[in-house]
Amino acid sequence: MSARTAQGSPRAASRHSLACILPPDLLIELARGADAAHRDSLLSTLAIDQGLRVARAEIAARTLQHPTAVGRTTAGGAPTRRIYDQAHSNDQVPGRLVRSEGDPPDADHSVNQAYDNFGYTYALYWDIFHRDSIDDQGMPLEGLVHFGTNYDNAFYDGAGHMFFGDGDGKTLTDTTRGTDVVGHELTHGVTQHEANLTYSGQSGALNESCSDVFGVLVKQYHLGQSAQQADWLIGADIVGPLLSPALRSMKAPGTANQYDHQPATMDGYVRTTTDNGGVHTNSGIPNRAFYLVATGIGGNAWEAPGQIWYDTLADPRLRPNATFSSFAGLTLRSARSRYGTASKEANAVSSAWDAVKVRAH
Repeated sequence: MSARTAQGSPRAASRHSLACILPPDLLIELARGADAAHRDSLLSTLAIDQGLRVARAEIAARTLQHPTAVGRTTAGGAPTRRIYDQAHSNDQVPGRLVRSEGDPPDADHSVNQAYDNFGYTYALYWDIFHRDSIDDQGMPLEGLVHFGTNYDNAFYDGAGHMFFGDGDGKTLTDTTRGTDVVGHELTHGVTQHEANLTYSGQSGALNESCSDVFGVLVKQYHLGQSAQQADWLIGADIVGPLLSPALRSMKAPGTANQYDHQPATMDGYVRTTTDNGGVHTNSGIPNRAFYLVATGIGGNAWEAPGQIWYDTLADPRLRPNATFSSFAGLTLRSARSRYGTASKEANAVSSAWDAVKVRAH
């Protein structure tokens, strides 16, 4: 258990911005060039997402105090999963319970894929970081599949629920297929309980980047891929032809698809008022830094590189308004503390941030 969670830090706040796998500015860009039927699907997704953001803001405004941690209720080591069928409703209340922990596979592949990918995510966090679910207290993982009609997104709601759209077939396909996407969205919950990084500007881009980092680690750990073997793509299993071959590339930001505008270094940092200050766009910079650390150290990325990033995420010195530079400084501190000042791990971290032109402090 992390020290921060054990102490019931007020930084584990209940407020949590809606963090969908597809940002609104990308949906708008796609809609501009879409035919009428496809445009309707994209605009419907945007309308649903906007409604969810407004509801989340209202809930946050009514929250007067932060929750405190409670005692562990499980021994840990096994997830508690529940998968519900929303039957294409936009309702955020769980629909029909289809599969619970330990139940045999269902006839619905989406149900089984969500169930399995929850398990793979839990396994990475427990096996490698000894973290018991999202909150480190054994929180049940609840998946709501077939959300909306042709809904082109997937998101974690900040309260243990992940919503899966089926996609429209052009932009996205069945989002339950994405092991890294599930890991990405559930990591927003981990970040919420640990650092509560403000979902705006550089801290928001770090929030998105941490989700990409641990999302790709979930996939690599499940597949047994080394840093050299992995493709470092996010969302390759859920994209339709418009976004093929993937949503993002951690190895080469800006090259994942024709709409990918991510910069790879601070030279290309995007200053914008859209997407909460470009949180999905500028996350390419810390994403590439992690890729460089992982390939610089070699071996399995979930080992030393993942441990350094997890130590940083759980570090009480990581503030909600963290910048790239302050985050980089903490990763370097974590690497030196765990592996030694002159270690190859520390040197890889320092070199990676230098390469993306972020000064660690």
